[in-house]
Amino acid sequence: MMTLHPASKRGVSNFGWLDSRHSFSFGEFYDPNQMGYRALRVINDDRIDGGGGFPMHGHRDMEIISYVVEGSLSHKDSMGNGSVIGAGEVQYMGAGTGVRHSEFNPSQTEPMRLIQIWVLPEKSGLTPAYGQIPPPAGGTRNTFRLLASRDGAEGSLVVRQDMKLLSAKLDSGESATYNLASGRHAWLQVVGGEITLAGLRLHEGDGVSIDEASALILEAHADSEVLLFDLN
Repeated sequence: MMTLHPASKRGVSNFGWLDSRHSFSFGEFYDPNQMGYRALRVINDDRIDGGGGFPMHGHRDMEIISYVVEGSLSHKDSMGNGSVIGAGEVQYMGAGTGVRHSEFNPSQTEPMRLIQIWVLPEKSGLTPAYGQIPPPAGGTRNTFRLLASRDGAEGSLVVRQDMKLLSAKLDSGESATYNLASGRHAWLQVVGGEITLAGLRLHEGDGVSIDEASALILEAHADSEVLLFDLN
């Protein structure tokens, strides 16, 4: 079974420097029917103006993944990490017992776009952790790339939850297939473009929750980008 979660139903937060869309309840946006999916709790599509960002603030007991779509993100945290994360790079922060961090657009003139993801950890009170992976060398298109997993397979980021996060960049007219194992569940988030999945025509911002499926075949009708969550 597949359920469409259209982009138009997402929550909206706009603070001038930040224009954000929330797939699930977040901040002042509350929808009792959209509290998350399986271990997924947050998918925020954030557009941050030049110089804008989030000052130092705290998290705990959450696995946080940042996927930079456009521009770059400057990060500092209480674990001593500090870096600038560019487009196509993926950052992981396991908040565990507690961590503080800040996130800013380092450019004063160019906007940036970030997909912020929060996942419940397998248990509370874990040691804070950090990781980061660059874009694939030479680019990888028309296939799924593993970004995060429980076991760190294929050089992916290690997350403390039974899940996989994958991305796919598809050229117009191309397709990609992902085989969802029996008993698993999935969430597909369209980052950009236009695709078809099992007869559903999907556009930027659309999400699809997927249960009891096997082969997920994505067909691109424009240059497109998606994130796929394989969940317990």
